[in-house]
Amino acid sequence: MTYCVGLRLEKGLVFMADTRTNAGVDNFSTTKKMFTWNVPGERTITLMTAGNLATTQALVSLLEERSKTVSERNPTILEQPTMFQVARLVGSTLSEVIQGSAMGGQSGSSRFTASVIVGGQIKGGAPTLFLIYPEGNFIEVTEDAPFFQIGETKYGKPILVRAYQPDASFEDTIKLMLVSFDSTIKANLSVGLPLDFLIYPTDSFSVEEQGRIEADNEYYHLISEGWGAALRDALTQLPTYQRS
Repeated sequence: MTYCVGLRLEKGLVFMADTRTNAGVDNFSTTKKMFTWNVPGERTITLMTAGNLATTQALVSLLEERSKTVSERNPTILEQPTMFQVARLVGSTLSEVIQGSAMGGQSGSSRFTASVIVGGQIKGGAPTLFLIYPEGNFIEVTEDAPFFQIGETKYGKPILVRAYQPDASFEDTIKLMLVSFDSTIKANLSVGLPLDFLIYPTDSFSVEEQGRIEADNEYYHLISEGWGAALRDALTQLPTYQRS
């Protein structure tokens, strides 16, 4: 399992993904789940993956390979005119990989399932995000649904729903996302540090900041411990239940 979040702000886009993979409770490892393509001054595209590792690695490898060789048979995300067309291409490539991996037809394809968040900006369009399903279809963020999650989503969603602000700074958004990830990590062993993050400002067509938050990161531990203490304090301040 994994956990990835893509969030749209008035200022741009923020991405965060964990790096844990596992093949059982005693076999955890780390792998990258966030990938970026950039043409300075023209486009920046970021993709995050969740699901079967062989499927997601094949998807990224195909996209990377085809981005280096332009042809009508194998179109590239670096040549698509809009982010909508990028999402269509990623969706069709994901479907191609899943169907190609499933030896037993549709019934077998469920073993190779994966989902993707792809976002970014192409010159002439606005920054945006898409959630791509294993079947290849997709949806786009809206004002009512300004973020997407994939993987182990349920533990980290409440804080995003309650605290998201479209005019938030990048710094406050990273803090919000860290609380969401900390809640997920504490509830599910299949999600874990390090965490990769990326900040993309609108119309920059370049990555402003990209990094990895390791398990010994001091700021992460301040957030984790501070959030736990704040929850306990908030609970004590709520009205006490009165027994009849």
